[in-house]
Amino acid sequence: MKALGFYNGRIIERDEPVICIEDRGYQFGDGVYDAWMVINGKHFLRKEHLDRFERSCRLLDIEPGYSREEIEGFSDRMLHESGIAQGMMYFQWTRGWQSPRSHIIADGVKPILSGFISPWTPKPADFWTQGSKTMFAPDERQHFCNIKTLNLLGSIRAINAAAKAGCYEVIFVREDGGEKFVTESAHSNCYAVKDGVIHTAPLGNLILPGITRGVALRIAGELGIPVVEEYCTPEFFLEADEVFLSAASGIVPVGWIGDVKIGKGPGQIFARLNEEYQKLIAAN
Repeated sequence: MKALGFYNGRIIERDEPVICIEDRGYQFGDGVYDAWMVINGKHFLRKEHLDRFERSCRLLDIEPGYSREEIEGFSDRMLHESGIAQGMMYFQWTRGWQSPRSHIIADGVKPILSGFISPWTPKPADFWTQGSKTMFAPDERQHFCNIKTLNLLGSIRAINAAAKAGCYEVIFVREDGGEKFVTESAHSNCYAVKDGVIHTAPLGNLILPGITRGVALRIAGELGIPVVEEYCTPEFFLEADEVFLSAASGIVPVGWIGDVKIGKGPGQIFARLNEEYQKLIAAN
């Protein structure tokens, strides 16, 4: 079992130096990415992640140089050659190489596809019994969070501050017209449960349309759990019966926001959603 890299049609050693210094992705963050889990030696929700990957390209006018079928083939080869059973598959398109360096995109720039597969470390057992630790952070990111771009500086700054504070995630708070509201997290969508109803931010340019978010809300509908897609205040989250997160790595309960313990810890709504989510994984 070993991690592998990928660069423009070639499977390579992950640490093989291949990047061009004038790649617009390297110099400007001009590109998009997506990633999905490998579970029990199989791709999980690959189709949905590749759908979003293509959508991100369209929104940034990046014309992929490889077809969906070719990318699926590359990912199959990487999975087979790596021998990884539990891991993450990552791909990114950059706008491509351009010289001389310029903010203006030159004609004829060809997008570059790169990626990797690497093992995935399971979350600590106490995440499921006690819940993860989180903290609020001001949402200082750009206003096109709905595109999975390489521009992650706002999330990186926030999640590193959270890590130094002993937290797993941040919960972003924006302010508009003096009103504060929760959007999402650095690498997750977030939810608050009150009186049996799930509350989460609506789709739009302030949150990523998470693949696991879509699955979680679909499961909620199948279980008859009400969902309200609207912005909520930080106070609403602090007073919620439950708070949980979702990302490609799964659905995670929140035990604390800052020093405030949420409800009684991981709750029944989370447990019901996660039970069905685990069934999807088992059936994959």
